[in-house]
Order: sequence, then structure tokens, then C-alpha cells
Amino acid sequence: MGGAVNGPAFREATADPNTEAVPLSHVSLEIGHLYMEDFAAGPKRLRSQFEQVKPWADAALAAGANAAGGRRPRLSTCFLVDDYFTRFSTPAEVLPTLLSEAEAAGLRIDYLARESACAGTDRLPLARWAQHRLVESPAPGNNGSRPAVTKTGWLSNGERSPSSDPLEAMSQGGGWRPPSENGARRHSVFVDVELWDEHDSHDHHRDADGRTWSCPFLATVWQLLRLGLVRYEGKAVLRPQPQTGDFPGQWDDLPPLIQLNPAAAPFAAYRSVSVLPTRFLPVEHAVRVILGQLAVEEPALLQVAERAAREGLPVPREPADRISYAFYGEP
Repeated sequence: MGGAVNGPAFREATADPNTEAVPLSHVSLEIGHLYMEDFAAGPKRLRSQFEQVKPWADAALAAGANAAGGRRPRLSTCFLVDDYFTRFSTPAEVLPTLLSEAEAAGLRIDYLARESACAGTDRLPLARWAQHRLVESPAPGNNGSRPAVTKTGWLSNGERSPSSDPLEAMSQGGGWRPPSENGARRHSVFVDVELWDEHDSHDHHRDADGRTWSCPFLATVWQLLRLGLVRYEGKAVLRPQPQTGDFPGQWDDLPPLIQLNPAAAPFAAYRSVSVLPTRFLPVEHAVRVILGQLAVEEPALLQVAERAAREGLPVPREPADRISYAFYGEP
């Protein structure tokens, strides 16, 4: 989606020709996510995961170097730690073990991000920014009877069944109809994605309105950050902070995005590659559904595309088409 969309408290980026540029690598390679169950399983579990990632990471980096067309390739790696849904242990305990096991498997982590950074803060509400840029694709024949995504928190890639109760649907004379995917190739792969839920709760991850953003929605923001396509009021966001000294004892004291390798190529890139366990496949499918209905700011899209073209590395217009994956099975 190329057009810009107005949202409350969000300035229209196309009105500002001075959209800030960000440094860009050729490829951003994500070599994993860390959740509580992964760390709780111990260092051997981490080592096993990194050993499975290594050949895929090597292949992705080699492909990125080849795509650089003889230029010196700019390739950076990143890793995402969940501190949003579950606050487990501390950075001082988790991160040295994580980095040690990655190094033992022959992998280098240039940048490390906290998942809560994708939700944002009161000052920089990245998930709200993404919500206000949603442009729901209407299904053919849609009569508008279903509330908008901004009301329900659900986004689909087609037309839902008119009723979840076949008997009720038949009693209304219409009969049951299955859901259908927009633009399906004969048979549909219908996906309905929950973007957030809202409850009265004081859990640490809920925002001021009691909203918890879903994993697919935060992963969408994460991919856009890695592609250098997020601007808030025309400014670049989530600048990497150099890691100095020991890791802190609290997650809130760790910068949202840290640079572990001082010599690393830029965090954001023209294209991204994610090497993940197969359990993330449904999440990333949902990410592509969301990206297909999210209007990234046109100046940022054009800025990145023009820079890529000048380097002889043209990129697809759609952000989702700039993302590649490798999924591996877990023991």
C-alpha cells in the first residue's frame, strides 16, 4: 500500500518533504527470537537452535553478498528478545548466555532489540502509529455490515463466513458460505488476524487503554523497522544505542535497540531475511496479511527505493515483498 493515511495525533508525512533518511545495509538478517520457554530450557536449547540457524544464516549472507553486485556487501544481524508478553529473568543473566551460545555456534549478533520497543511508549507509540495506517481491503460484495478493524481489532485477507452458526445461517435462507480469500488462486487460504485485545488489567504490557498488542502486529512493526520504513512525525525512530559496560539488572533499563558490534553495518536494510523455527510460520503469514493492508508513508518508501536503485539494487514496491524467510524444524 503506497498512499498515506491520516490518524489522530499523527502528522501527514507527505506534507513534509524533509523525511529523515536512515543508514541502510543491503540485508538485515534476523537469527532468532528469544522467549521465556527457550531460556528456561537452558543453554543447550539455545546452542541447538543456533546450530540449526547457522547454515541458513550462512546461505542468506552469501546470497546478500552476491546481490551486492561486486560492491562491498553491507550485512547486519539482529535478534529479538521478548520482554513484552513475559518478563523473565534479567538482561544481566539472559544476554551473556545468549551471546555466548551464539558465538559458540559461529554466529555474530550485531543488534539486539526488546520486543516492547515495537509496541512503543507514550512518547513514541509505534503500534498506535501502525494501527492508524491500516487500510482494510474490502472483500468483493462486502456490504459493510462488519465493524471496521479499528473497532474489532481483527483483520482478514478476504471475506469471512456470514455466520459462525450453520443452522442460524440456513434459517435465514442464505445457507452457509465458507470464507474466501481476496485474490485466491482457485482455492482460498483464509486468514483472520487478531491485532490486539483490550481488558481491564494492570499487566505491565498493557497500554493506558488496557490494550495488549498481538505478536503478529508487533512483528509487523519489527519488520518495518528493519526495512527502514518507519517515520514518526517525519523523523527516524529506534536508533541503535552502543552497548557499553555490563548489562543492567532490569529490562526497562536496557535501551530498546542496542548495537553489540561497534563495526556492524547499519541495522535497517533494503531487504530483510528472518531465520526462525517453524512455530513462527503462522505469525509471519499474519505479518504479510497485515503489511498488505498497511499504508507505509510514501516519502519513506520512495526514499529507500531511490537509494536502492542508485546502488543497482532495485527493491519491490510492496514492503512484504522485501522480506524473505527460512524456517527450520525444532527437535
